Amino acid sequence: MTAPNPASEPRAFLDHLYQAAVQRALPLHTTAAFLPPPPRGRTIVIGAGKAGGSMAQAVEALWPADAPLEGLVVTRYHHIPPRPEGLPERIEIVEAAHPVPDAAGLQAAERILQMVQGLTKDDLVLCLISGGGSALLTLPAEGLSLEDKQGINKALLNSGANIGEMNCVRKHLSRIKGGRLAAACAPATVVTLTISDVPGDDPSVIASGPTVPDDTTCADALAILKRYNIDVPPALRAQLESGALETPKPGDPAFAGHAVHMIATPQQSLEAAAAAARAAGMSAYILSDEMEGESREVGKVHAAIARTVARSSDSARAVALKGQPFSKPCVILSGGETTVTVRPRQPGDAKGRGGRAGEFCLGLALALQGQPGVYALAADTDGIDGMEDNAGAFVAPDTLARAVAQGMKVDRYLDRNDAYGYFEPLGDLVVTGPTHTNVNDFRALLIL
Repeated sequence: MTAPNPASEPRAFLDHLYQAAVQRALPLHTTAAFLPPPPRGRTIVIGAGKAGGSMAQAVEALWPADAPLEGLVVTRYHHIPPRPEGLPERIEIVEAAHPVPDAAGLQAAERILQMVQGLTKDDLVLCLISGGGSALLTLPAEGLSLEDKQGINKALLNSGANIGEMNCVRKHLSRIKGGRLAAACAPATVVTLTISDVPGDDPSVIASGPTVPDDTTCADALAILKRYNIDVPPALRAQLESGALETPKPGDPAFAGHAVHMIATPQQSLEAAAAAARAAGMSAYILSDEMEGESREVGKVHAAIARTVARSSDSARAVALKGQPFSKPCVILSGGETTVTVRPRQPGDAKGRGGRAGEFCLGLALALQGQPGVYALAADTDGIDGMEDNAGAFVAPDTLARAVAQGMKVDRYLDRNDAYGYFEPLGDLVVTGPTHTNVNDFRALLIL
């Protein structure tokens, strides 16, 4: 596909880079190399995540037609991709809520746990895991209700905790996460195929690692709850304090002979976007695929880098002599998973709407202050930023001026975490619909 001209079509060009990143992470393109041969016994496919539907269809398309295949995978509502014509349905795909779990996710988790009972050493379990699985595969610990789990989950989402911290707590409050699902599959062999949506690509963090060992502890979970001032029922706190909710650890025989394969990662998608930029004649630089921190603050850091590059000499040699790592025109890319701490609403304020990508764009626009020649797109690679219908947002040199003309001040929207409300009237939301994959945050700065 020919790239749009960066100078005359900056928004279309940045969208082209985003699409290159998403395409690199689609399961049908990445799964074949990691599928094991059919076993002597049964093959059970289980899994959870925003990419669950497309991962299941990839396995159905690639698995030998004469080899038995069955299973159940849960994905987010409206995230089942259209079924390719002629592809038989051998794996059931169901939907549940994300990011706050619901009864449908609870029922799916119970069915999956029941499905892997009574397997033998001749059987194979293929576990398909992608981001979002923590909410979609919910099975509260004994004595914890779904309503309790929902409340704790909402508090974690609003607290500013990073994904590792959130999933440490989730693992210890679950009967299926943190390696417990793998233990339930014994003595069958478990092969986990994972699409990473976390900084560092740690499989024990992705969807709270239901089939891999967990090196965090009940004490760690308690410390996180204390750090963010999150209340839990007294009986649950007592179980955490006693260690009764401890997860299976590295070296546990439950994981003997199991395999984990990372079939798509944030870095690979950033590299695909960089290659697309270079094919269009632009220099491209990847800052990192592991960026964390408050979205608005990460936006300010990106703005500082962009301003420095935009104000530098056009001479690459002059830039090099000044010690600057980037020369314009160029594209600067980054990934990872930032966080949003939800601020208390002021009297009369509407509820803020938005997610990490939108809040990044608010912080970026505020810090850029209309810097000429700098454009940006930030979007979640699953196509959904937070709980709205947009993937992210677009920022241009005239963003602040157009907003002021409509009576909107960017700092007021930041105060109430309302990126959606800011970018929607400007026509600068990025709306893609579900992409059927998830390698988390994608950010691209175009500096002309």
